[in-house]
Amino acid sequence: MHKMLDIVVNSLYQNKDVFLRELISNASDALDKIRIMALTNPEDYKTDAVIPLEVKIEYDAENQTLTIRDSGIGMTHDEMVKNLGTVARSGTGKFIESLKASGNADSAMGQIGQFGVGFYSTFLVSDRVKVASKNPTDPDQHIWESSNGSGDFLVYKDPRGNTMERGTEITLYLKEDCFEYSNAKRLMSLAKHYSEFVIHPISLRTTSKVQVEIEDEQDEEVDVDEKKDEDDLEVKEEDADAAEKPKKTKEVTTYSWEVLNGNKAIWTRSKEDIADEEYQAFYDVLSGDSKNATTWVHFNAEGSVNFKSILYLPEDIPTTYQFGNLDDVPGAMRLYVRKVLIGNEFGLMPKYLGFIRGVVDSDDLPLNVNRESLQENKVLRVIRKKLVRKAIDLIRSFAKESEEATADEVEIDAAGKVVKGKPKGSKYDEWYRKFSANIKLGVMEDEPNRGKLMKLLRFESSKSGGKLISLEKYAENMKDWQNEIYVLGGTNYEKLMKSPFLEVFNEKDVEVLFLTDAVDEYLVKQVRDFDGKKFTQVSSENVKFKDEDEDLIKRRQKAYKKEFEQLTKWLRQLFHDGLTGILRVQVAKRNLGSTPAVVSTSDFGNSANMERILRAQAFQSGIDINTMIAMKILEINPRHPIVIKLLEAAPPEGEEDTHEVPEEIVDAAYMLYDMAMLNGGFPISDPEAHNKRAARVIQKLFDLDSLTLAPEIDPPVEEDEPPELDMMSKLKGMNMEDFDGVDLDGIDLDE
Repeated sequence: MHKMLDIVVNSLYQNKDVFLRELISNASDALDKIRIMALTNPEDYKTDAVIPLEVKIEYDAENQTLTIRDSGIGMTHDEMVKNLGTVARSGTGKFIESLKASGNADSAMGQIGQFGVGFYSTFLVSDRVKVASKNPTDPDQHIWESSNGSGDFLVYKDPRGNTMERGTEITLYLKEDCFEYSNAKRLMSLAKHYSEFVIHPISLRTTSKVQVEIEDEQDEEVDVDEKKDEDDLEVKEEDADAAEKPKKTKEVTTYSWEVLNGNKAIWTRSKEDIADEEYQAFYDVLSGDSKNATTWVHFNAEGSVNFKSILYLPEDIPTTYQFGNLDDVPGAMRLYVRKVLIGNEFGLMPKYLGFIRGVVDSDDLPLNVNRESLQENKVLRVIRKKLVRKAIDLIRSFAKESEEATADEVEIDAAGKVVKGKPKGSKYDEWYRKFSANIKLGVMEDEPNRGKLMKLLRFESSKSGGKLISLEKYAENMKDWQNEIYVLGGTNYEKLMKSPFLEVFNEKDVEVLFLTDAVDEYLVKQVRDFDGKKFTQVSSENVKFKDEDEDLIKRRQKAYKKEFEQLTKWLRQLFHDGLTGILRVQVAKRNLGSTPAVVSTSDFGNSANMERILRAQAFQSGIDINTMIAMKILEINPRHPIVIKLLEAAPPEGEEDTHEVPEEIVDAAYMLYDMAMLNGGFPISDPEAHNKRAARVIQKLFDLDSLTLAPEIDPPVEEDEPPELDMMSKLKGMNMEDFDGVDLDGIDLDE
């Protein structure tokens, strides 16, 4: 017995605070029991007096005691011996078993103290525990008492008599290091944290000191003759002052009861009966946030596992999400079992939904005996799965409703032009800009829900005017021949709109999605497609349009390749120095529009934007960036005049090593390469060499023989001019007539 109790006290509970939760839970169970027994066995348990079902807490700071009292079913002498004298023997468990035998088990399934060890958590904070209890079927009130958690106890008739008609009173004599539990603020905080939604009222007796007036005893002893002549006396001034002397006071201790669980568990009510204001007020209780929730969902899950829940979408990102940190919001999801808080650190939501706030209350959760951690079983897994699905559906509903509301504000003609109103982003768009990192993380990590999450993604595009569009909307706007989703990565919308890659797409009226977040390119590389439509980088080499004649394109490519073979061979040899990173030089297989050349990457290589991100990450972590840079492809435009001129100036076939190419032609080739790098979104590989080439081109343009600097000039020494006199110096020596027509405002003439 002693060893078992030692395990319960010292090993089972890691947090001393839970003792109050356990005692309140046991008291709530006792109140439920008397209510049930009064209905099922009224002869033995119904009383003539109206006794409110309640829990009361008192503390004595002077004697360092804490008392928890309930008006529940109480215990008989034998029940105290069996239930309190045996560790892990639960009165609630026996009560449920007896009801099962009588066919009334359903009414008792709300009892949570089924393991019989919660009471012994009292020895976490106390050296001595005294329990007084009165059961309606027992004529006497008895006391159970034990000290130091030794396992020894006494049960005896209460010498005070029957101070309670029914119920239980538990008095804890606190340990020296636990005197904090005889403090009103501490008890309020604990009771509200764990038991604020318990159905029965929980009250705390608080004390306060007030000053009250007392009458002077000498004033009360008035002589009869003096009173008789009182009206005949003349009141002097000093007597009046004496009459106004301050009253005597003394300090008096007053007591009052404060209800600690005034908040109602609204998740147990029908959602049709709850106003929006009540939902928002409950959100304030959960979050402590001054802002309202954006939206919420209230539902009852039924099936293999039953539970009630309310989930909220916050309006702003949590403070814990600053600087890109997506850790769970502490206490965001609270787990209750029959309105008693079990905890808020059970990982009910995946990391990407860690911002969701809400409550879950289940009758089906199996608890470990310490109620501080749940067993990892299928019940909890089912609850998590349903919560995630409901949270995603909540965001989807919010997106749909807000976009429908926004669409009603504008009128668009058949050509897609706005003819009435002004388009603007929806409420969901505003919310999404704050929480997009979470949704994208979910797309990459939560494969079972990826399809639903991808419908929540929003991007700017080449045709959206800076607004956000969904992948579904993009798919609706696709050309009949189009089976790919074209994307382009970059730093922001303004720069991407100027990209040379968009020229041909704009000519064909094909929309391109912009990937402006660092995570976007990781995302499209991982998911590969949406609804069967592949993501294609417009900056990759093999971009094709299905509306074009493939046979004609192949014939052209073959002809251009043969025509420009000598130029591509020379450029490949010219740039093959290990510094440019050029793997291939080829005639562009696609239409480059008015762009003479562009540097691209293969379909599986990193884009310019991705390389920029990798460079930043490598700089921070000290990694060699050269190991992550993909080889580049220089695509030349065979129709551009600059490329045609370079072809004419290229060395003849077989004379690449012996034929001397003019310096200006080599400069032009390198400048074409630098231009292609910038067109592709890459930085110039050798800025110093580029600047020298540009200077030589300018020298040639102005027909300068040399770039030698002109000599320094030696200007003649100029005579010093007399210093200008200040205003007061000018005024001296002037006659009065000299002031005619002069504005004297602001001048102190006395000076």
